[in-house]
Amino acid sequence: MFAKNNIPSAQTVMSTAASFAASAMVIQTVARNLLPYELKAYIFNNISKFFKSFSFQTTLIIEEFDGLTRNQIYRAAEIYLGSKTCSSMKLCKVSMGEKETKIVVSMAKNQETVDVFDGVKFKWRQVTRQVESKNVVFQGQSSNVRSEKRSFELSFHKKHKEKVMDSYLPFVLKESKRLMEETKTLKLHTLGNDHMRRYVGGAETWQPIKLDHPANFGTLAMNTELKATIMEDLERFVKRKDYYRRVGKAWKRGYLLYGPPGTGKSSLIAAMANYLNFDIYDLKLTDIHTNSDLRRVLIATGNQSILVVEDIDCGLELHDRQTEPQPGVAIKPSKLFKLPVEMVTLSGLLNFIDGLWSSCGDERIIVFTTNHKGQLDPALLRPGRMDVHIHMSYCSPSGFDTLAVNYLGVNDHHSLMSITRELLAKTSVTPAEVGEQLLKNADPEAALKGLIDFLQQKVKEEDEVQVSDKS
Repeated sequence: MFAKNNIPSAQTVMSTAASFAASAMVIQTVARNLLPYELKAYIFNNISKFFKSFSFQTTLIIEEFDGLTRNQIYRAAEIYLGSKTCSSMKLCKVSMGEKETKIVVSMAKNQETVDVFDGVKFKWRQVTRQVESKNVVFQGQSSNVRSEKRSFELSFHKKHKEKVMDSYLPFVLKESKRLMEETKTLKLHTLGNDHMRRYVGGAETWQPIKLDHPANFGTLAMNTELKATIMEDLERFVKRKDYYRRVGKAWKRGYLLYGPPGTGKSSLIAAMANYLNFDIYDLKLTDIHTNSDLRRVLIATGNQSILVVEDIDCGLELHDRQTEPQPGVAIKPSKLFKLPVEMVTLSGLLNFIDGLWSSCGDERIIVFTTNHKGQLDPALLRPGRMDVHIHMSYCSPSGFDTLAVNYLGVNDHHSLMSITRELLAKTSVTPAEVGEQLLKNADPEAALKGLIDFLQQKVKEEDEVQVSDKS
């Protein structure tokens, strides 16, 4: 204690405090302007470590991505925390996509919430950091690329670390899986911006929208036996995880759908997705410019999904390794100083279908479609790449029966059905053409008569073509 005569006056105290504040400001200014960044970071980190040594809190950092793939713990935490009410958060993010029926609640950027598990409090914090902008020039286009790095910070008393690793995080993973199964809606994924995704990557690679396609195997205008064969093959595939591992094969299945346009290839893909409850990833090879870009987007696809590459015969000219310059072959002077143009090669595509990269994922189906099977490289068609070849043919009598029931609600006892079947046997029309004719009239009688007129005209035109060819 100060003696009465030595008690400093208020003016002295204020003067001393002001001197300390001024000194602190000077030191801060000097440190900011004169000290190198590395030294400032070193000092700050050591000061932080000093104060943290007195703390009983432990923090786990859960980043969104683990290398090239998404961190499953981050995804599980995102779903689990979204199922909690946002009463403990000052700011929540609420969304509902187009065609969606449920409101999605999630943590907003840099927000905190508290979860209680087995009587222990756990603090979650969502952390979003902006990545430094880059000026990217690609194919003559200049763009400023901005990206975000997202993570969760899980803080708790350090005595509960074993409980977190052995009980809490496994509970979050299990609970998130249950929530996903309860609320899952099929998604159709398309590629994001073609030249930005290579720099931004991550969640921006694929853009999802709800898949609300009504096609199923009951509505497909296909041969009944063929539909049964496809369903049996799909059921067998999803049940054979252990079998594929035992024989040393990646858990995937390849389908080739070939036939004229309008024969129902896209409808069959949608029916397969609805049957298995699998998401669809629609890949257009013309949007991919290099093999590395191809690997990047394919790795970003999820498990239990169908990867679709439509019109592979005309979507892109795939260059095989045989087209590359061979050793000892002279190169034209005009090509010596040209920069090599990167492109997707046939070998790059095949490597993901059944090469080393094919094991980067489980329970995946790859579907190629083409109008001209004969134009495909034989390397694409061998077993192990395209395991099942399905010919999507013109409308058959059994396919017409399905369309008549779906569109008009009539069965094969209708008087005009037999006439229609006879005409279908004489000409080639696709299920899409038949369906279009049946849509023109809601009255079954009038619709079938219109279809018969259409088929008779087709038969007449084909006969005239044959006569002209003979002459």
